[in-house]
Amino acid sequence: MFQTSEEVINWINRQLNQGIKPGLERMLWLMEKLDHPERTVRAIHIGGTNGKGSTVSFLRSILQTAGYEVGTYTSPYIESFLERISINGQPIPEADLIKAANAIKPLADELAQTELGYPSEFELLTAIAIYYFGKLHKVDITIIEVGLGGRKDATNIIHPFLSIITNIGYDHMNILGNTLTEIAKEKAGIIKNGAPVITAVTDPELLHIFEDTAKAKRTTVYQLGREFTYKDLGTTETGEQFSVKTPYQTYTELSISMLGKHQIENATLAVMAAEYLKQFYALYIENEHLQTGLQTAFWPGRFEIRGQVILDGAHNREGIETLVATLQRHFSDKKIHVLFSALRDKPLKKMIHVLDEQNYHLYFTEFDHHRATKAENLYDLSNASQKEIVLDWPKFIKEKQLQADELLVICGSLYFIKEVKKVF
Repeated sequence: MFQTSEEVINWINRQLNQGIKPGLERMLWLMEKLDHPERTVRAIHIGGTNGKGSTVSFLRSILQTAGYEVGTYTSPYIESFLERISINGQPIPEADLIKAANAIKPLADELAQTELGYPSEFELLTAIAIYYFGKLHKVDITIIEVGLGGRKDATNIIHPFLSIITNIGYDHMNILGNTLTEIAKEKAGIIKNGAPVITAVTDPELLHIFEDTAKAKRTTVYQLGREFTYKDLGTTETGEQFSVKTPYQTYTELSISMLGKHQIENATLAVMAAEYLKQFYALYIENEHLQTGLQTAFWPGRFEIRGQVILDGAHNREGIETLVATLQRHFSDKKIHVLFSALRDKPLKKMIHVLDEQNYHLYFTEFDHHRATKAENLYDLSNASQKEIVLDWPKFIKEKQLQADELLVICGSLYFIKEVKKVF
């Protein structure tokens, strides 16, 4: 029996060497043994390549401002392991984590004796989250973020009343497929019977996959640019301004503090979701709840500004392109220095190529993670005229002297950002 949260976390982390184990068989086995806690979770399921966490943050903030108790299950963590399972932004209490883990540990040991094998790290944590929200602390709404893909993801044992698929891009191709069509089919796997899907995907071929899946599941697709739209009203000193039109209401002046046009898109998905809940589930969400919720939403490690340093977890080509676009939108007058590190299973050449095309000074480094890429390998992939290898990145961050017209951007991996935040 576990006595401390540290013991639980160590137990979960010991399964990391198993890697990713797609498939629902182990999760379904565990849920049956736990008397199906997933059936009592009132959930919204959020998938997509980029923007999942920010969309979770916007929607949670709207619902929380309206007075609802909102659970979230997200990954990876940035500051505390326990933040991955939270209620109204507060991490799961240690006592509840221990209680849930003690319910699941003997079952995991039993499962290991079958042909299915021991659950993975992500499966164990997902089981704990589902047990927590389904048995120990039932909330008004739980927002669950897909870990990887959708169809075979451990979170896909739930039956949500609404799904959101933010966008489709190239990531985890070794598991999800080498084309956007293959990736879209995997992500469409979270679309469930009678549960509408809200998406910002606009590519006709990819949207066709969602439409066909929704038709088979007898449900509806709400597409950004068709059923609901936004208008970019420009930037301010404190963020972005925009308007949103849904089938039910028009919001003429909204603002967010998270920077970037992509965040307007993520916020618009959250607005559409809130409007859907308001119309079809009679949630009491006033205009001021929505406006305040959007304005106060924050997600660490996503274009997080700390003086002249920006922390951004961009970890694929589309994410890096979005980061560059946001820098151009808000800091076109600044000279940019980039400290970059990434995991080896990411599209490294494509990511670095995006940075090479800018007039940035690039610094390549490595960090303590079993999947981290060596700094010299990253350096060799770059064609930038200004590039260096930095091995002692904590010292570099602390001692880097920036002029008034310069910024240091740290990016490439959310896992790297997590390590940076420990020292900066």
